[in-house]
Amino acid sequence: MSQINRLPSGGRIDRSKVLSFTFNGQSFHGFAGDTLAAALLANGVDIIGRSFKYSRPRGIVAAGAEEPNAVLQIGATEATQIPNVRATQQALYHGLVATSTNGWPSVNNDMMAILGKVGGPLMPPGFYYKTFMYPQSLWMTYEKYIRKAAGFGRSPTENDPDTYDAMNQHCDVLIVGAGPAGLAAAQAAARSGARVILADEQEEFGGSLLDSRESLDGKPAMEWVARVIDELNNTPDVLLLPRATVNGYHDHNFLTIHERRTDHLGDRAPIGQVRQRMNRVRAKHVVLATGAHERPLVYGNNDVPGNMLAGAVSTYLRRYAVAPGRKLVLSTNNDHAYRAALDWLDAGLHVVAIADARSNPRGAQVEEARAKGIRILTGAAVIEARGSKRVTAACVAAIDVKAHAVTSPGEWLECDLIASSGGYSPVVHLASHLGGKPIWREDILGFVPGEAPQKRICVGGINGVYGLGDTLADGVEGGARAASEAGFGAVEAKLPTALSHPQEPTLALFQVPHEKNAARAPKQFVDFQNDVTAGGIELATREGFESVEHVKRYTALGFGTDQGKLGNVNGLAIAARALNVTIAQMGTTMFRPNYTPVPFGAVAGRHCGHLFEPVRITALHHWHVKNGAEFEDVGQWKRPRYFPKNGEDLHTAVKRECNAVRDSVGLLDASTLGKIDIQGPDAREFLNRVYTNAWTRLDVGKARYGLMCKEDGMVFDDGVTACLADNHFLMTTTTGGAARVLQWLDMYLQTEWPDLKVYLTSVTDHWATLTLSGPNSRALLGRITDIDLSNEAFSFMTWKEGRVGGVPARVFRISYTGELSYEINVQADYAMGVLEKIVEAGEPYNLTPYGTETMHVLRAEKGFIIVGQDTDGSMTPDDLNMGWCVGRSKPFPWIGWRGMNRKNCLSDQRKQLVGLKPIDPTQWLPEGAQLVFDAQQAIPMSMVGHVTSSYLHNSLGYSFALGVVTGGLKRIGERVFAPLADGSVIEAEIVSSVFFDPQGDRQNV
Repeated sequence: MSQINRLPSGGRIDRSKVLSFTFNGQSFHGFAGDTLAAALLANGVDIIGRSFKYSRPRGIVAAGAEEPNAVLQIGATEATQIPNVRATQQALYHGLVATSTNGWPSVNNDMMAILGKVGGPLMPPGFYYKTFMYPQSLWMTYEKYIRKAAGFGRSPTENDPDTYDAMNQHCDVLIVGAGPAGLAAAQAAARSGARVILADEQEEFGGSLLDSRESLDGKPAMEWVARVIDELNNTPDVLLLPRATVNGYHDHNFLTIHERRTDHLGDRAPIGQVRQRMNRVRAKHVVLATGAHERPLVYGNNDVPGNMLAGAVSTYLRRYAVAPGRKLVLSTNNDHAYRAALDWLDAGLHVVAIADARSNPRGAQVEEARAKGIRILTGAAVIEARGSKRVTAACVAAIDVKAHAVTSPGEWLECDLIASSGGYSPVVHLASHLGGKPIWREDILGFVPGEAPQKRICVGGINGVYGLGDTLADGVEGGARAASEAGFGAVEAKLPTALSHPQEPTLALFQVPHEKNAARAPKQFVDFQNDVTAGGIELATREGFESVEHVKRYTALGFGTDQGKLGNVNGLAIAARALNVTIAQMGTTMFRPNYTPVPFGAVAGRHCGHLFEPVRITALHHWHVKNGAEFEDVGQWKRPRYFPKNGEDLHTAVKRECNAVRDSVGLLDASTLGKIDIQGPDAREFLNRVYTNAWTRLDVGKARYGLMCKEDGMVFDDGVTACLADNHFLMTTTTGGAARVLQWLDMYLQTEWPDLKVYLTSVTDHWATLTLSGPNSRALLGRITDIDLSNEAFSFMTWKEGRVGGVPARVFRISYTGELSYEINVQADYAMGVLEKIVEAGEPYNLTPYGTETMHVLRAEKGFIIVGQDTDGSMTPDDLNMGWCVGRSKPFPWIGWRGMNRKNCLSDQRKQLVGLKPIDPTQWLPEGAQLVFDAQQAIPMSMVGHVTSSYLHNSLGYSFALGVVTGGLKRIGERVFAPLADGSVIEAEIVSSVFFDPQGDRQNV
């Protein structure tokens, strides 16, 4: 298909490289250097998508990040698709596949458009809030169809095959934006010797100069751009990042830059090349040279395809050699917009008229337009566009801006393109990310950055400085000052000479009046992406929404991927006029990251799959696999859950394993327990502060169980810690809590107790732990160790060093099953050999390996807790009936002491851990089941607790559970009920949480 709107010459495109692409299944051609938007316009594609709310046809409006309509789905396959890509920011490449995000059966003929025409007047702001609240039972149905009709991109359903990564960067000066101000700032900072990063979201540096009519030193401005880029490329410690959007500005001058490294190459990207990268930059000083966005005028039907920004028209003409029409009408309130008409005329196209809202414009470009014979209608504006799928005419009428009224009959001018310009809005988004409130400046009719909490300088358009010469001077001064404040000397820089073009003031025109009021006139769109109209904003103020943030949320002004780039100031001005306040009094909404959409792949980088959640296996993993273990994930570890034999199911295998431990001896791989080596002269004091019980008098060779609480007094973790020497301890933690406990301990040492001399080292992976449990464990271990295992020599809660299977080992006499138990700790790379010796020695005792499920059953029989299962972050030691583990007379208040002694934590009506014994021993209480005292109570019933752990198959011969019950410790012997979802009720007796060997005889034997 021919490119019907492509100019025969000009532009910054490479006409020798023809690129094929498809849009909505139709094939087109463009040239290297095009954006997707430019190529679509070149091929005469008018309708890009349908609007969010009314399904109105929408075309391309802008040429950069401010584009609200051309938000497309990009990708040839489901796996490689990326949603919400602006066509104006997507470089064209051969084979590119793009689709609209809405429109059925096609974007040109959308059935939803009927609803927009019929229901448009019936869908004001708040329509969804007011209409779909009732009946609540139908909300799921409403939501399904509302979301389907919403019109934004969809997430791919297949795994992305591309590679993403992140890089941490540091620099002295980070410059955001490579337009004239940014380039001048970068040159000045680089010449001082500072490390400089220059980032810009476009395909090439130059900003507004890429399509400028300006000259520098009497030569095309792009020659100066080329010289500066060449100098920066050849300067050490300067990093240039094109196609890189600075999306977030965070505390301590930390900025995130989304770099699109191969999106412009498509299938030509080298295999394995990173597609996108997130640069995480810490800068000493930041220079914001983000420029300004042109504002459209708000008039009737200003969303019909063929309505564009004046600056965008010039960009497509001069940079891409694309004329998005044949007959132009320009509506403006400023001098700069005349450039579009002059560029249009230079391209050999017809300018029908210029409507200038000012009564007597006299700027240089105005006079140039007059001299070239262009019809200029002063004191007038386009008040309405005509057309359905493309502009066909514009109605121009005289207006009184102060009275907000039309003062003459409208004249319809035949055209196929309406360009409008309402002035410029500085791009203050990044400057607002840290909470700095933008300041309204009446002289430029725009918001500029307020006070900066960081070391930040703003230059150029973001400051309201628009003249090229002034912009360059502002950039050089800002770059030099940033480098100087970063510690580098000043360097003189000779500025190129720019011709001065006197500009007449911009007229404050944010909404063009119409013959009818905004509620009855053809829709005057403010926010194209969210279908927010001037009438909708006025209605919101009438309904009592006066705060700018409330107006935003009620109307959706500035929501979505647009973030108010085009419509924010116009919307605020309309609300201010409706409320009879100034724009400064109205204020602006706060912008938040991200500036433009960032794919989740770029956010995650390489932290996905195994790199996001590494799979950790113990030194004995392959033995477990060989012996048929079924695994479960515990934290990041693969732990054997049970060892089925001859097709056993979980329950049968667990029952067999439980009986083996109780009757003879079982083997558990406990290597995953967190292990923290604690050393230093203040180690004992440190343990006293982090554990609830006392540690001052724990002798070498002894071990003790301890509880940790957070500041609120709630149990955080538990484990056994052994004293290896006077100033040396080995702490064990829960498997899943090892990392957070280490981080928590380290945080306290660094921030709260820096005076303590304590050193922490994670040794979880250094030691493998093999646990022998059961009445025959002593006899088995005695066959392969030189340690005296007699009860007199090796008592409960002590440890010994010796050899096990010929290997140096630490053996701890600790029990989590209530049986005689030994935990054998050996260096991890010796573990397999020791295991083989244990298995060989265990044959006479029918040694049985058991997994975590059996471990859970056995510990529950003894009433031992699992932190995170029997606790939920709201349980104190007293709630768990573990007051015996609290050192109430310790001289230094341990962490959580104050928290657990709050009045509400001392009540005897808190939920407390108890045992639950079903009256019918064959019934099983589901974990999580809610408990009540009165099974006959009407719904909603008063819940008094829930089941935390429950087991049907065990060594007790009946089902049992642990649970928390309000005031449960004083209700031993009473009944409680568990109403289930199927209508049945299980009755249970509240009993002690210790079901097996309450005196502990078996573990002390």
